[in-house]
Amino acid sequence: MASRAIWKGQLRLSLVSIPVEIHSATKSGARLSFRQIHGPSGKRVHYEKTVPGIGPIDADEILKGYELGDDEYLLLEPEEIDAIKLETKKTLELVQFVDASEIPPLYYDRPYYVVPTDDLAQDAYRVVRDALRQSKKVGLGQLVMRGKEYLCALRPCGDGILLETLHYADEIREADPLFSDIEDEPADKELLEVATQLIDRKTDSFDASAFTDHYDAALRDLIDRKRKSKKTPRAKAGEDDSSRGGDNVVDLMSALQDSLKADGSDKSGGKSTGRKSSSKTSGAKSSGSKSSKSSGAKSSTKKSA
Repeated sequence: MASRAIWKGQLRLSLVSIPVEIHSATKSGARLSFRQIHGPSGKRVHYEKTVPGIGPIDADEILKGYELGDDEYLLLEPEEIDAIKLETKKTLELVQFVDASEIPPLYYDRPYYVVPTDDLAQDAYRVVRDALRQSKKVGLGQLVMRGKEYLCALRPCGDGILLETLHYADEIREADPLFSDIEDEPADKELLEVATQLIDRKTDSFDASAFTDHYDAALRDLIDRKRKSKKTPRAKAGEDDSSRGGDNVVDLMSALQDSLKADGSDKSGGKSTGRKSSSKTSGAKSSGSKSSKSSGAKSSTKKSA
């Protein structure tokens, strides 16, 4: 499957602007995931957003609450939050350069590939890439996506450029409270020498493919063996289980029964009610459709790894 750009715009270095695209460097579906299935019925498990004492609620009734303490929340309207979201800019400007070793590893968050949008942009793109490589520097800038602003670091990566989002300073937890009880005295010289020799023996070039996720491999092997076995229990969930429309069926049936009773009552009174009955039935359908839409908004399928 071809990679899809998550951002398109200009990479700017002073007066030079380069049309680029940003693509995720990781695969979200590389690891197995599961759906939760109700064992007795074989149907998918759905979840509703509920309120104690009220029950299921509509999504448009939900507000964001900032906790003030003592179970008290400051309520924010969706419009208020939307009003302060940053407009997505089409420019990523490199405003500072630092040595790669100056950025502690714990600041790095997610990696992305930066690629030129066309052949005309490649010349300027290669100049920036090679300049970063030759100077052994990392470029810093800020990127706005989906209403939020991200701190970014750009560095050469093979024939291209790698962008890594960074945590802001206030997102990093101080290590001192955790390390403060560790004595600062130098290690025993003999033990240190032995440990250093062990490190030297095991020193090699980094190759990520040399490491295997044994849990994921075991899961895939288990699924493969159970798939080949005819004794493995299977569940046929069907097309979205029809469970989401369960409330709709009940509401519609109730409305139709009420319409039938009303129609029978009118007929016993000797009145012609063909048009009136049709109108009520139509209203019941509208009510059922509304219930279905609400039910669909309230429930979602849970995935667990």
